[in-house]
Amino acid sequence: MQEQYRTLAGEGVHETEVNRSRFICALAPVATEEEAQDFVARIRREHPTATHNCFAYVIGADASVQKASDDGEPGGTAGVPMLQMLMRREMRYVAAVVTRYYGGVKLGAGGLIRAYGGAVGEALDAVGSITRRRYRLATLTVDHQRAGKLQNDLRSTGRSVRDVTYGAAVTIEIGLPDADVTEFTAWLADATAGEATIELGGEAYDDA
Repeated sequence: MQEQYRTLAGEGVHETEVNRSRFICALAPVATEEEAQDFVARIRREHPTATHNCFAYVIGADASVQKASDDGEPGGTAGVPMLQMLMRREMRYVAAVVTRYYGGVKLGAGGLIRAYGGAVGEALDAVGSITRRRYRLATLTVDHQRAGKLQNDLRSTGRSVRDVTYGAAVTIEIGLPDADVTEFTAWLADATAGEATIELGGEAYDDA
């Protein structure tokens, strides 16, 4: 698995104009290829009279799924430069649709490549991104008496508390970088006088 990846902070739209043509770039974070395709379809419904609705998306922390469409523009002048911009910015789990309303001035292949790639780049700057880092999920089990202090200690040391469940004992789920597991286990034993247990689970990505 990748140690980290970048994705969008949220959905957003940014518009630019090049030689009287409007280029409207809509961006959205997407978890699956199906979500990406649904987003593309939604933007197309919002702009039924547009000259083109070109798209590109990247799914997977390792960019295992990459798709792009020129939607009628000359081959390689729209979807590919959009995809290249997403990859250059190391964006993952993101879909981009650039809607073009033709303004009457032909841009040529080079102009189209710059316009479509530039529209995505400017939209990424406007919307903003976040970095997600890989974590090992860990479940801590501790008695009720120590649970409150342990939660405070975890947060004060910058640990990511994901969930807390109260039962016969208290279980606290945290995210833990693999490199910290040994050091954290020793810290936990010291902080709880050896009364807490730790069980390592699978891997996930958390906000940095």
